[in-house]
Amino acid sequence: MRFALRCGIFALIAASAVHAFPAAAQKTDSAEKIEITAREVAGFDKRDPKPARFGELEFVGGLVLQSKFKHFGGISGLHILSDGASFVAHSDRAFWLRGKFRFDGNRIIGIEQAEMAPMRGPDGRTLASRKWFDTESIAADGDTLYIGIERANQVLRYRLSEGMTARGIPIPAPSGIRRLPFNQGLEALAFVPRSMPLGGALLAISERGLDENGNIIAFIIGGGTPGTFAVKRTDQFEISDAAISPSGHLVILERYYRFLTGIHMLIRAIPLSEIRPGALVEGKVLIEADSNFEIDNMEALAITKGANGEILLTLMSDNNFNFFQRSMLLRFVWRQ
Repeated sequence: MRFALRCGIFALIAASAVHAFPAAAQKTDSAEKIEITAREVAGFDKRDPKPARFGELEFVGGLVLQSKFKHFGGISGLHILSDGASFVAHSDRAFWLRGKFRFDGNRIIGIEQAEMAPMRGPDGRTLASRKWFDTESIAADGDTLYIGIERANQVLRYRLSEGMTARGIPIPAPSGIRRLPFNQGLEALAFVPRSMPLGGALLAISERGLDENGNIIAFIIGGGTPGTFAVKRTDQFEISDAAISPSGHLVILERYYRFLTGIHMLIRAIPLSEIRPGALVEGKVLIEADSNFEIDNMEALAITKGANGEILLTLMSDNNFNFFQRSMLLRFVWRQ
């Protein structure tokens, strides 16, 4: 979602993964190689860069990313492939971004082999030409990628093996998704591995679609136990992404903006065993940060395992294509 615009920032300012795509799929005029430059974030706490532990998370590095390519920015979804380096991301303006991370240990120090291309619908036309904007979420099941479109409130299925020219096929979704509020609808997707509780289900969470008790509406699609559940809302936070942890948790990323206090971020972990149709779940807070920390409009979350089995959380931000916001990448280790 265009978070800065909805929060009135514009008015206030005015007043004041490469290996997953086979070589054959890469031979296309629609994908354009781009250069992404990276500036390292010295520490997570702006007031003191030395501390590394924040809540249950340990900060292991961050970057501010820039590119001269006009479609770069607005990152709203991130999927990291099994090699831990190749990734697929997308912007909320319906453009794919793929590339490969460069590392120093667990710390990401740059991006190479980056390419961008427009996302396409079932007929091969670009999503932008169909006015299917606000591609906000991504989830993966092997070769299958699911993409959530907020304003259209629907989910498209893509095949990684078909590369950046893949066509998105709409999948059946609960009717309740269609009734979510405009521009506050489908914001997060997470696919549950089949070895875990709810295995094979696609979890779909709204940004601020609220039930009668003011909690956030979420859906279980497939997996043998389809239905609706709710995530207890925390203050004014809105969900911006979600991912499944190897520990068996649904990890949700949340944020909100206030003119006087700036941007805020919250990450919670909810045991999958607590999620079922009709349930109200809350989970535990892993980290909470405000404008004293190196954050922006954090909208993308991917969870992977490190070389020693540690759980890694990688976040990216949606800069809303504004000069006063940043495209950031942050990485944490979850020390349970």
